[in-house]
Amino acid sequence: MTRPRPAAGGGRQLGVAPERLGRWLDGVATRHGAFTEVQPADDGLRIVCADSTTVVLRAPFGWTPETPLLASFTAAAAGRARRAAVLLVRRGRWAVGVFDGNQLVVSKVDARQVQGRTAAGGWSQQRFARRRANQTDAVVEHAVETAVRVLLPHADGLAALFPGGDAGLVDEVLADPRLRPLAAVRRGGALDVGEPTKAVLLETPKQFRAVAVHIVEPQDRS
Repeated sequence: MTRPRPAAGGGRQLGVAPERLGRWLDGVATRHGAFTEVQPADDGLRIVCADSTTVVLRAPFGWTPETPLLASFTAAAAGRARRAAVLLVRRGRWAVGVFDGNQLVVSKVDARQVQGRTAAGGWSQQRFARRRANQTDAVVEHAVETAVRVLLPHADGLAALFPGGDAGLVDEVLADPRLRPLAAVRRGGALDVGEPTKAVLLETPKQFRAVAVHIVEPQDRS
């Protein structure tokens, strides 16, 4: 389960591992009473409890409603492993990987120096800015080539691509025409990651496989 954090509009957001979703919902019912309403919502469900607590669940890979709603959602979320790609880019470093469920199939992590210090003013500062921009462009170019080489061969079998890191740089990478098949399955907001290292890449399934939860309890409305 990912760490709860305040949600816009009240309540809190968190992520629940699909394998734990059933037990987590049992805990919600124990604390807040029986589910009085279960309705489809965007890529998921909206649940209302006896004490008026509302829980909105969103499936990481989408979901087609079937009856009974709650059982079918839980089964879909915890069902077969999906193949997903991850693209992480920050200034000077990038990482890509393909996962079957939470198992890493193929990956590549690389780095390229980007000057980080601020130079003096005047012409020197302008030269520094141009050099830094050129270095950043080179990072994007190399990240594109890595994605083409490592991710693109798996594009046909991907359920989704999850980006992370610097959103602007990720956008630049995915703007390359060769990566349109990956951009087409881009899903969700940016993964919350630090520097793109192999260790960070290996932790990403905890985020992208999680069922997104927005829970609002009665005291959150007061």
